[in-house]
Amino acid sequence: MLNRPLTGLVAGTVLGALDGLSALVSAPEIAGQIAGIVVGSSIKGLLAGVIVGVVARRMRSSPLAVAIGAAVAGAITAPIAHLNAVQYGQPSYYWKIMLPGALVGAIVGYVVVRYGEPGAPRARAAAP
Repeated sequence: MLNRPLTGLVAGTVLGALDGLSALVSAPEIAGQIAGIVVGSSIKGLLAGVIVGVVARRMRSSPLAVAIGAAVAGAITAPIAHLNAVQYGQPSYYWKIMLPGALVGAIVGYVVVRYGEPGAPRARAAAP
């Protein structure tokens, strides 16, 4: 088994790429930019996965990891959604970018806690 940060890195990268490819369904007019979108989404997923993995090293709560994953991915995705909404003048881009991004983060949070190897317990100092 992989440790949780590495599990997050792998899951985030793969799910981020799938998230980027989903842009072809939600906004077919951007088909010419799909390579950049997939790379950007993969990087977003990678960052969110590593952050969630580091935070979840000693965590056992799947709901908490899902919430952290969604929050981290949402925070990473928000500026990208804002820039795209302003550039293309379509407020619907917030939903087309934010919802799949947060969903990827939530799934990564679950995968990290469910399948990642938790960190080793810390040794306690002996009391004199």
